[in-house]
Amino acid sequence: MTRAMILCAGLGTRLGPLGKAYPKPLLPMCDVPIVRYGIALLVGHGIRDIVINTHYQPERFLAALGDGTEFGARIRYSHEPELLGTGGGVKRALPLLDPDGADEPFFVVNGKLVVDADLHGLMAAHRAAGDVLATLLVRRVPDAADWGALDVGPDGRLRDVFAGGEHMFCGVHVARPSVIARLPDGEACSIRQGYLPWLRAGAGAIATFEHAGYFAEHSTPERYVQGNIDLARGARLRFPPAPTTGVDPGADVHPTAEVVPPVRIGPGARVGAGARVGPDAVVCPGGIVPAGARVTRAVVWPAAPGEPPPPPIALP
Repeated sequence: MTRAMILCAGLGTRLGPLGKAYPKPLLPMCDVPIVRYGIALLVGHGIRDIVINTHYQPERFLAALGDGTEFGARIRYSHEPELLGTGGGVKRALPLLDPDGADEPFFVVNGKLVVDADLHGLMAAHRAAGDVLATLLVRRVPDAADWGALDVGPDGRLRDVFAGGEHMFCGVHVARPSVIARLPDGEACSIRQGYLPWLRAGAGAIATFEHAGYFAEHSTPERYVQGNIDLARGARLRFPPAPTTGVDPGADVHPTAEVVPPVRIGPGARVGAGARVGPDAVVCPGGIVPAGARVTRAVVWPAAPGEPPPPPIALP
C-alpha cells in the first residue's frame, strides 16, 4: 500500500495577519481549504492512507478534515508540540507511514500547494531510477534562484542545490522510510539536513521528475490571492476537490448585482444589491459582499461569528 504525508505543521509567518487567522494549509482557496487540494490529488491517484502533521491550531484540522472518510481517505495525525521541520516531522511520523516495516516508498506533499502533479509518473520515475535516496518533483523556471535553484543533470539526477541551476523543487517527493530515518533527531529540513549533505558526501543519488502542469504555493498574501484567481480562471486540475469557477447555485446574488467573470462565488455567499463582483474575484463560502461594493482582484472571506464582514484581501 502506498502512503503519503501532507506537511501542515509550519507557521505562515510571511502571510502576516492571514497566517494568524488560519493555519496556512487551511486558508480558504475558492470553496475549500488549501490542504483539500493535496488530499484530492492523492486520492485521485489511488493513495488513500494519508498522514498530516499539525502544530498551530491542530483542532481546526480535525474540524475541517476529520478522519478523511468524507474525501475517500483515511487521515491520521501526527501532532508536533514543537516544530520539527520538513524532515523532522516526517521522521516523527514514520510509525504511521511504515507500520509494518516494509520500507515501501511514500509521497511527501507540502500542504500549502495546489499542484496538478502526475504522481503515477513520479513514482514510476522513482522505481526506474533504482537505488536512489529520493525522487523530487521539479520544474524549470526563469527565477530558479529565488526558490533555491536545483542543478539537474541531463540524466535527470540532481547534481547540487543552492548552487545554480534552472529548476526549482515543487514541494513533492518520494522517499523510503529507511532514508528518512537517517535524518538527525529533532528539527530537520529534508533538503538542508538530508538530501543536500548526503548528495555532496556521495552517500547516494537523488532523481528528479519534471513537472509541466499547474503549480502554485501560497506563502505570501500576493501568492494566496493570485492562486485563488488562477483557480477562478479555470487553472487545470485533474482532481479538483470542489468547483473553482462560476457562481454556486447555493449563493445568494441580488438581481441587481453585476457578476463579471472570471469569478468564483461559493455556496452560502451573499452579494448585495448593486454590488459588482469580478473580474478576478473569489467570494468564499459564507462570504458577504455588501450592497454597492466593488470587488476585483481579491478574495472575500466569511465573517467570524459575531464579527462584521472582513474587507476583501486584494492584490495591489
